[in-house]
Amino acid sequence: MNLLSTPLARLDRLTRPLTGRPSPLRGTHVVITGASSGIGEATAYAAAAAGAHVLLVARRADELERVAGRVRERGGTATTYPCDLTDGAAVDALVARLLAEHGHVDHLVNNAGRSIRRSLALSGDRFHDVERTMAINFLAPVRLTMGLLPSMRERGSGHVVNIVTWGVQLKAPKFSAYIASKTALDAWSRVAGRETWGDGVTFTSMRFGLVETAMTAPTEAYAGRGASPEQAAARVVRALEERPVLVSTLAGNLGEVLNLLAPRLTDVLFARADRMFPDSAAARPGEGEAAKVHRVPDEAGAT
Repeated sequence: MNLLSTPLARLDRLTRPLTGRPSPLRGTHVVITGASSGIGEATAYAAAAAGAHVLLVARRADELERVAGRVRERGGTATTYPCDLTDGAAVDALVARLLAEHGHVDHLVNNAGRSIRRSLALSGDRFHDVERTMAINFLAPVRLTMGLLPSMRERGSGHVVNIVTWGVQLKAPKFSAYIASKTALDAWSRVAGRETWGDGVTFTSMRFGLVETAMTAPTEAYAGRGASPEQAAARVVRALEERPVLVSTLAGNLGEVLNLLAPRLTDVLFARADRMFPDSAAARPGEGEAAKVHRVPDEAGAT
């Protein structure tokens, strides 16, 4: 692939209003996981508006049909695929069905996930938090991607967008399980992208900052903060069109540099922040329904 492909794609986007050229997404097949709410739902609308046939994946069949219905009402094309992505056999069956029904997939957006904000002090008997988070945030997208990669490489074209978090750069307290799972996906993608570059298959890691979705709602300190799902979706569609390696925030980049240059200083700063923002009610055991781990089915946001 041309090393100038992303700059040229950006130029094409900027001049599109003058030239009348359509989005490069027109006529493509875009798989979006976690499409039943939040960033995934908003991305479905935005990608379909750009002319893509969106292939919507989530556990909740009724919510998928709702989203697909809205896509169609707006003149777009959508097909739904209910699937529990933590079920390996179900993921393999999904891959087979996608390829059988559509021949190929042009873009995959790995968005489905879960976030857990809970301190280590409250996690001593909750190792399942780590297991469940890794299952949906890392193992599921890797299995789905690996299933679709052979077809992409054979065709000489494909693109995978992974929704991760600025936490992979900042290493924020109380998110050990969540950030570890997203960091694993971020690293896996960078390695995979280097192996598939010569075959025309590219990867993008989207290190979002806070996005205001139902996933972030249980954390009181986040109320009213963050980007909207629609703003996040616009960035996802731009990444689908331009195929950058990374999409990051300024704060995330500065935090990453500071972590490298002054790691102990950042430890002190984050330790103070850790004390300033205690566990939310949803993370504390013994507080009724609020004590349950918050999981928004099939939806990923960055926290």
